[in-house]
Amino acid sequence: MRQIDSTDLAVFDLCLGGNVFGWTADERTSFEILDAYARAGGNFVDTADQYPMWAEGCSGGESETIIGRWLAARRNRDQIVVATKVGRGPGFPGLAASTIREACEASLRRLGTDYIDLYYAHADDPSVPLEETLAAFDQLVREGKVRHVAASNYSAPRLAEALAVSEREGFARYVALQPHYNLVHRREYEGELQDLCARSGLSCVPYYALANGFLTGKYSNGAVDSVRATQALEYRNERGRAVLAALEQVAAERATTMAAVALAWLRAQTTVAAPIASARTPAQLDELLAFPAITLTPEQTTRLTDASS
Repeated sequence: MRQIDSTDLAVFDLCLGGNVFGWTADERTSFEILDAYARAGGNFVDTADQYPMWAEGCSGGESETIIGRWLAARRNRDQIVVATKVGRGPGFPGLAASTIREACEASLRRLGTDYIDLYYAHADDPSVPLEETLAAFDQLVREGKVRHVAASNYSAPRLAEALAVSEREGFARYVALQPHYNLVHRREYEGELQDLCARSGLSCVPYYALANGFLTGKYSNGAVDSVRATQALEYRNERGRAVLAALEQVAAERATTMAAVALAWLRAQTTVAAPIASARTPAQLDELLAFPAITLTPEQTTRLTDASS
């Protein structure tokens, strides 16, 4: 278990992404995935009010609803750290105070709970003063409806400004950042954002940890029947092939999966608490669950870093 900085949230090394629930995983399969994750010791589930509104026949909120039904069926709410987001959901765009309030209430209803452990601003909203956004989050924390707040998709300057506002006004501050970060997508986080998180005591919980499945190796020999194939195949270039070769080599040395090695590399990076990865079947989850038991050697970590530079 790892601690989210400056909180009492102790989380499993792998954060289970809920974006597939209600999309490529129906409710029954989602329950099977969640059950397998919990049996392995997993306790950190990530979703959003938006998920999966991009899918045909979905309006958003289906993922939260499925997670809520699972929590109720298993009676394990107090054992699971639930993270969800506001700002991109249907009918609740942006981070105005009224939007945050209404979206939170809607998420609580779908999740079937009276509190959210980690509530993210899904993306920065420059049209709303940070003071208004952070005051709204602070009020939810004071009411006990949210335990901690966090940010996703913020630039370093805006994140620094948000932290300064919270400090000045005495508001609940962001305790974590959810950026796009993995072995083939490094520049967005490494540098200013990483330095700010380290300096300010924010935990990093990266999404797209497996680059839409590219880092599992399943796209190395051509197209795969997957809804994420188009995005994953964008990495099939000289650098991407070098990364896959290094992953395959290290995975063979450790007798594990390429996915597990890619996640272990992320965990070895400064400030990372738990990378997010999703699975649309229990079999896919098995590949990911090999990761918490692996600690890469410094040489293996360097080899992967060099391959992706």
